Amino acid sequence: MTRSMMDIATPSRTKEIIKKHGFSFKKSLGQNFLIDMNIMRRIVQAAGLDEKTGALEIGPGIGALTEQLAREAGKVTAVEIDQRLIPILAEVMEPYANVSVVNNDVLKVDLSALFEEQFSGMDKVSVVANLPYYVTTPIMMKLLEERLPLKNIVVMIQKEVAERMAAAPGSKDYGSLTVAVQYYSEPEIVCTVPHTVFIPQPNVESAVIRLKVRENPPVQVNDERLFFDVVQASFAQRRKTLWNNLKARYGAEAGVEGLQGALETVDINPQRRGETLSLEEFARLSDAIGALLKQPE
Repeated sequence: MTRSMMDIATPSRTKEIIKKHGFSFKKSLGQNFLIDMNIMRRIVQAAGLDEKTGALEIGPGIGALTEQLAREAGKVTAVEIDQRLIPILAEVMEPYANVSVVNNDVLKVDLSALFEEQFSGMDKVSVVANLPYYVTTPIMMKLLEERLPLKNIVVMIQKEVAERMAAAPGSKDYGSLTVAVQYYSEPEIVCTVPHTVFIPQPNVESAVIRLKVRENPPVQVNDERLFFDVVQASFAQRRKTLWNNLKARYGAEAGVEGLQGALETVDINPQRRGETLSLEEFARLSDAIGALLKQPE
């Protein structure tokens, strides 16, 4: 194997590339490079790639994951915010004709336009990334809410956040993020990852999670925006009952009696807490509140 084709995701090769280019890590960008090939393989396998599937990578760093994706996917587009990494990526990705690098902030990119430009001819696209932990939720929600032609989202994120995304009703990890993620996808934790397999080592445990993007939501709602508003309101103060949270949000507009009636209609005990409600119950509740808010005074 030639030097240029050796796996980047090893401690020696990563350190060699960093040293050669005089690269220094920016804590503000949450840069932690993965140096474990076993975990890298699990990430790529979970993405379900083939020659008709594209891969969108967010934050490729020095290209360790990018090269593994290039060997499996029909097309790889990597979006990197750090201008200093662009020449490094150009060098290490030189052997791979199916890789494009875009120097931009993924939160500012028009993803629909990017998909049209980069992935024409691909049947589906999987997002694969070692995400900076400080922007995990905004990036994930942008990917899900824009309803892109996605197959899977496979990301390395903080273990605590992964557990919240995959949580079941009634658990301490279940919250508004859980409901939002599970509305758009089916989450599954692939593996947990020790902090020792990164350079530099983060202070938290990590996990790889796969979100299998749904063709359609698992519940039908009359007003999607209101559905998410009801979910947010229900978790506004976790220690409070559903009744107290909903009354604080909708009491003035819907009236206390109307709100009580709405809960009775959908057979939900107002003394329950938001964390005990399933997606189906949130859907019924939001439709009932929606009908109430539309009633003429």
